[in-house]
Amino acid sequence: MIELGVNIDHVATVRQARQTWEPDPVWAAVEAHLGGADGITVHLREDRRHIQDHDVRRLRELTHIKLNLEMAATDEMVAIACDLKPEMAMLVPEGRHEVTTEGGLDIIAQEARLGDAVARLTAAGIVTSVFIDAELAQVAAAARIGVRVCEIHTGPYAHAFHSRGRDAESAPVLAELEKIREAGAAIRAAGMRFNAGHALNYFNVQPVAALPGIRELHIGHAIVSRALFVGMREAVAEMKRLLREAQRR
Repeated sequence: MIELGVNIDHVATVRQARQTWEPDPVWAAVEAHLGGADGITVHLREDRRHIQDHDVRRLRELTHIKLNLEMAATDEMVAIACDLKPEMAMLVPEGRHEVTTEGGLDIIAQEARLGDAVARLTAAGIVTSVFIDAELAQVAAAARIGVRVCEIHTGPYAHAFHSRGRDAESAPVLAELEKIREAGAAIRAAGMRFNAGHALNYFNVQPVAALPGIRELHIGHAIVSRALFVGMREAVAEMKRLLREAQRR
């Protein structure tokens, strides 16, 4: 059964705009859980632009569903993860200039360094994941460094979907979806778990959720945006219904 991980970074973005204590990401996590989320994702960035260290500590202590910590593969972040012990640590590329993560991690270019980070996290009992583009060479590199989960970057698919007027049957959209499907098949053949995420929303999510063998989708901005109008609990519940409906089909 497909699972939904809710990224609550942008709740912290609103808070940091005024440097106050509200809205509280932990409260958002609880509401997401009540709406049916299977996990909570946060990205502790090196520049601490939204999620702060105390947020991750409180989430670890106060939430009762899976915590996925997105992080750069730096010594600082690996040490934080090994101390906090989230259920999953996902290595992602990170740039100070970007608004949000703009592409997948290039494992091939830094295989030894990433392999070391994965080994340290695994030794601490943490499930390791990487966020990669839908490229078979990157899937093979992920298997070589020993991760258990690959999350495929769905941004190119989402951008094609939007630019083609939300036509799920247009050739560019189907081509991007096929890349994700092929990467997912390679991930599963290598004995890893197939997850996906980035720029998924209420309109484009179902074709991805219906892909064979997909285990978990991580969705943040779309859910937090809808929560402004209907509340976090309902926004999560609506997304969860779409995922389950897609898999039943």
